[in-house]
Amino acid sequence: MKPLADKLALVTGASRGIGAATAIALAAQGAHVVLTARTVGGLEEVEEAIHAAGGSATIAPLDLAETDAIARLATAIGGRWDALDVLVLNAAMLGSLSSVPSIDAKELAQILTLNVSAQAALIAAFDPMLKKAKSARVIGVTSSVARKPRAYWGMYGASKAAFETLLGAYGDEMAEISGIRTAILDPGATRTKMRARAYPGEDPQSVKEPTVVADRIVQLAIDGFENGYFERVG
Repeated sequence: MKPLADKLALVTGASRGIGAATAIALAAQGAHVVLTARTVGGLEEVEEAIHAAGGSATIAPLDLAETDAIARLATAIGGRWDALDVLVLNAAMLGSLSSVPSIDAKELAQILTLNVSAQAALIAAFDPMLKKAKSARVIGVTSSVARKPRAYWGMYGASKAAFETLLGAYGDEMAEISGIRTAILDPGATRTKMRARAYPGEDPQSVKEPTVVADRIVQLAIDGFENGYFERVG
């Protein structure tokens, strides 16, 4: 028996990068993984990779900025499965890197919608299924700029700081009434498209592959952790 056999996992932003690698790694350990992202082609590629390796997955193309779609997704998943064992909140939008006085209000609203509001909607929509799991694990992917402000990263950093607070508060609320535990994982410098956009002059080979982060997420899902756990992957 694989350690995550008979477990259900949901991974957001699963069409590429850390999300795709995490979905593949979870499936390799026996979980049935629901893959969600906007990019249908990317989701299909990840699903094919999982099936080719003998795993199982279901794709659910979704724009998380449409909060009504999140509720529909939860209804569909809840109609097929009873409990959700692992929720990986990975999807996020970088936005423009600009000084705080130059932040565009419309873009800020878009960033906050995806990076904060959609995350709250996901937690709310899947809370009933998480409570039905014996020991549900909710793992949020963050950034170092959430805890250590950096010039020109104010917009993204603020959204991630809000996300961390939101997830931490949920974990604290659930600690005494359920088996739900929450954790925050800072992947550090990782070879993703978001990283390439933020650091266009960087050699991609100089930073770690997404599989390194994915393996750590999966290990946390298997081993468990204390509520409010935080880790930065070196």
